[in-house]
Amino acid sequence: MRITHKIPRRIVTNQSCKRVAAFVFMLMCYAGAFAFETRGDGSVPIAPTARIVVAQNTSTPPQESATSTPVAVSATPARPLFNSEKTALLLWIVFIGAAVTVSVWLAKSGRPIRIRRIAALEAVDNAVGRATEMGRSILFVPGIQDMDNIQTVAGLTMLGRVAKTAAEYDATIEVPTCRSLVMEAARDTVRASYLSAGRADGFSADRITYITDDQFGYVAHVVGSMVREKPATCFYMGCFFAESLIFAETGNAIGAIQIAGTAESSQLPFFVAACDYTLIGEEFFAASAYLSGEPAQLGTLRGQDVGKFAVGVLIVLGALASTILIVTPNSAPVVWFFDILQKVLGG
Repeated sequence: MRITHKIPRRIVTNQSCKRVAAFVFMLMCYAGAFAFETRGDGSVPIAPTARIVVAQNTSTPPQESATSTPVAVSATPARPLFNSEKTALLLWIVFIGAAVTVSVWLAKSGRPIRIRRIAALEAVDNAVGRATEMGRSILFVPGIQDMDNIQTVAGLTMLGRVAKTAAEYDATIEVPTCRSLVMEAARDTVRASYLSAGRADGFSADRITYITDDQFGYVAHVVGSMVREKPATCFYMGCFFAESLIFAETGNAIGAIQIAGTAESSQLPFFVAACDYTLIGEEFFAASAYLSGEPAQLGTLRGQDVGKFAVGVLIVLGALASTILIVTPNSAPVVWFFDILQKVLGG
């Protein structure tokens, strides 16, 4: 009897069961969001509506129209509850969600997950160490957008790692910001990094300042500070626009080691040309998992890569099938395979 009481308790407290239940609930939410159609006003059709069409006979007298007028009733069918056109999207959501869940479970169970080497992240310790040896400061620019931009959040994640390394090496880090909310978040991030490094007394909130919301006013202040103080290392992590080349050229002129990261494809060429290391696109968002090594983040990263790899394989197969279909248009197996690929990819 005692064993039967333990079984439900283990089922409830088991972390694996909780994760599976959360995954099933997520699938139910996605199924409800994508499988059920709504009308233009947001209401879901429940029952068919009847439309009565009366065809009046103009040639008959008015008193005889009541008996001779035919009445045609046509029912407009309701839309189906399940939209079959979204089946491919639902299957892809299930596949990627399962890949992420399994990858996180494998990472937490101790399975090693290998991430390819990223040179820009490997150079963080060397860049901070160089600033310490030269006795000069470290400049960290977290972009020019507010906290509602995902690139700013990723930049502050990198700031946490850089600040922790700077605290361990007893280096000075300067963080000028152009948004007041970013300043507060940066202060909390740097404070937590100094606490984790055991150097809480070395934290100074005055080094994390708010300049102005104006784009080029902020750029003018940062560039002037770079020319006067000549930091040994400059980090540009976040969302950048026209100021990217100004920052990178100024840092290159003062001889600083520069590490940049952004997801703005229009600004990447300037960082690549003028900086020593650049995090390109998704490398910028994978930096937190790469540096922290936490199983949950590594598993999530691996699950997303599995989904991307599957999509890439299907795209290659579709290109081959379309090429063969052009050469041999009457090949029935190729036509069948091409139709299946179109349905799987949602085409």
